[in-house]
Amino acid sequence: MSATAAEAFPVESAERLEVLEGQPSDAELTDDLLHAIWKTNKVWWVLFVVTGLGTLVFLGLVLYTVSEGIGVWGNNIPVAWAFAIINFVWWIGLGHAGTFISAFLLLLEQKWRGSVNRIAEAMTLFAVMMAGVWPLLHLGRPWFFYWLIPYPATMRIWPQFRSALPWDAAAVFTYFTVSVLFWYMGLVPDLAAARDRAPTRFRAKLYAIASLGWRGSVRDWSRYRLIYGLLAGMATPLVVSVHSVVSLDFAIAQVPGWHETIYPPYFVVGAIFSGFALVLMLVVPIRKIFDWKHVITEKHLESMAKITLTTGWILLYAYAVEAFLAWYSGDIYDKYLLLFNRPLGPYAKIYWITIFCNFIPMQLFWFRRFRRSSLTCFAVGTFVFVGMWLERFDIVVISLSRDFLPSSWNFYLPSAVDLGLILSSLMAFSFLFLIFLKVAPAVPIHEVKELAHEKLREARG
Repeated sequence: MSATAAEAFPVESAERLEVLEGQPSDAELTDDLLHAIWKTNKVWWVLFVVTGLGTLVFLGLVLYTVSEGIGVWGNNIPVAWAFAIINFVWWIGLGHAGTFISAFLLLLEQKWRGSVNRIAEAMTLFAVMMAGVWPLLHLGRPWFFYWLIPYPATMRIWPQFRSALPWDAAAVFTYFTVSVLFWYMGLVPDLAAARDRAPTRFRAKLYAIASLGWRGSVRDWSRYRLIYGLLAGMATPLVVSVHSVVSLDFAIAQVPGWHETIYPPYFVVGAIFSGFALVLMLVVPIRKIFDWKHVITEKHLESMAKITLTTGWILLYAYAVEAFLAWYSGDIYDKYLLLFNRPLGPYAKIYWITIFCNFIPMQLFWFRRFRRSSLTCFAVGTFVFVGMWLERFDIVVISLSRDFLPSSWNFYLPSAVDLGLILSSLMAFSFLFLIFLKVAPAVPIHEVKELAHEKLREARG
């Protein structure tokens, strides 16, 4: 992006439309955003090798768990749910920001979503893939996973519909399917652009197949807008429904601290909060490595920081309501768990680290210069990323470790396999995301072009 192009744009319009810097042409935008596919960055190769090795570790630990059984984990009685369910809820929550940015903000016509929505969509897909691994492993016999699906009862054995597992299977599968369709539909025009500028004939053929014969005609765009809008309308309710279903895994159980009607909205807000933290963690380095500061501007960072701050305060309110209901209800078990065991019990350090990570660093986002700082956004996102995993630990482990009877109390410690699986799953997620950066435009080319044309009209008007 040349300095003269940026200076040629009036200051008044730039203040109103800060989602794109300068006044690039369509050809410049296309070449710039496709550059990441054609030319491999050295940083990308280093990360690719490191995360690839981590993915091999993840696959090895999964095979070890399947062959030896979940006894290699640290689960005990009464903490039968531990890292597997913690990680499942955490990964599902991380994927919520993708659907929120892509579908919900599209329906609200928020222009700033255009440069970050595809990064968020890809994050959603890979996060849901990671989430699906954990309940399958927790089954103990994952080769019978089809028992979760309402298949015809050829042996007069139906799935247990009163169990939470079939709910999760239906919700997660629906969420993943709609997310894939929505993500791929948005890619089609950009895959056609990659087809037209592919450096080799082989790549051109691959992108020609993937672009589904896109020619950019009026009919193509008309059908694209219709289908894309319909998918957005279908995906938007999933932001609320999927994590609400996941929260009912806990709410339907007669366990102190779980049997709460506040859990569905509480989990949804926490999911969007953690998801936006991960988006910030991904957008900041991508913006730096590929030099896309003119496309992913400080306005994008500021908008995501504002939503992170808002959802963080809503989550803090949910924490307060949860504690208040435990006190107001007079239930001695809930009161003990939420008012004494969490803040003062054996896991008190983890509880207070959770509170710190989720609410102290994000207060920097009250100030505009911190909302527009890449370093601050990445740091706050990292704190929230860790804090929301610890929150799931608090909900699952602390609630189960202190049952109704003191004779059934126990202390949970994760095994080396538990720790290795969660760390290597992060590597596997990063590995898939790096592959995505190499095969598809990470920033929607056609949407950025629309912003450029709107910006030009403002400048002329």
